[in-house]
Amino acid sequence: MSEPDAGQVLIRVRVCGICRTDLHVLDGDLPDAKLPLVLGHQIVGHVEAVGPGIDHPRVGDRVGVPWLGWTCGVCEFCRGGRENLCPFARFAGYQIDGGYAELAVADARFCLPIPASYPDEQAAPLLCGGLIGWRALKLAGDGKRLGIYGFGSAGHIIAQVALHQGRRVFAFTRAGDESTQAFARELGAEWAGASTDLPPEPLDAAILFAAAGELVPAALAAVAPGGVVVCAEIHMSDIPSFPYELLWRERVLRSVANLTRRDGAEFMALAPDVPVQTRVTSFPLERADDGLAALRSGTGHGALVLVVEERSRRGAFRDGVTA
Repeated sequence: MSEPDAGQVLIRVRVCGICRTDLHVLDGDLPDAKLPLVLGHQIVGHVEAVGPGIDHPRVGDRVGVPWLGWTCGVCEFCRGGRENLCPFARFAGYQIDGGYAELAVADARFCLPIPASYPDEQAAPLLCGGLIGWRALKLAGDGKRLGIYGFGSAGHIIAQVALHQGRRVFAFTRAGDESTQAFARELGAEWAGASTDLPPEPLDAAILFAAAGELVPAALAAVAPGGVVVCAEIHMSDIPSFPYELLWRERVLRSVANLTRRDGAEFMALAPDVPVQTRVTSFPLERADDGLAALRSGTGHGALVLVVEERSRRGAFRDGVTA
């Protein structure tokens, strides 16, 4: 790989998270992907080289690379603090080669420092499930009764943050998935059931970390008047028609688009204080297809991570599970 250009850094990848968005890119659900393409946007590694004009990060620093990989910096959204909506934005593992590789090039502006308390494998899920989940939680408002639809990487991270904030968590999973429901209760959810079930009491807000559009009417039916439903997926299947009555009484339906560097700074400061503990299942890079298949089938709890750098393959990190 050539030396990084101005504004870029070259990263020696240690680990890279596996995300459902990787499946959407792989399946062609997201149009106009760069081809050929290296997937992966939850990159944790060390800076190996820096391009001209880079003062930070420095060679040797450990950094994380999230989904948002580049913005123009001059459009109305960038200048207004909403760089997540930049119409010219480019994304890691989609329009920029990502972290399913030994080396990756990234825009230095979008490399985030990783809290020292997190080993590489446990840090990777913070860069997507954590950051997107944090933005979704902020947009959900301050209500105490929070429903989480889909209890994977983002769900199990944001449940911990919500509980830390004094909220009550209600977890929704695939019908019959008693194992994941037990996992949710283990993390502190006071109720766990099927995504089509109604919770024992109306919710103040619900976050959908599942890409199933048919869950939107179900979530609207589960929230109280004035409640908020946040769709946190980049891609979602079509939302079926539903009666206006589900939206009436000032219920709000909104989406989350990407993240900002401010989201990253906020969440990376918050995660050690909770402290967020990420549950991971790890696969070596050469078994990336197995990791993607596990994600597609919904097996395993928490987050899935690829271990790339050779030194990381000699054993699982603290709290990790080696597949």
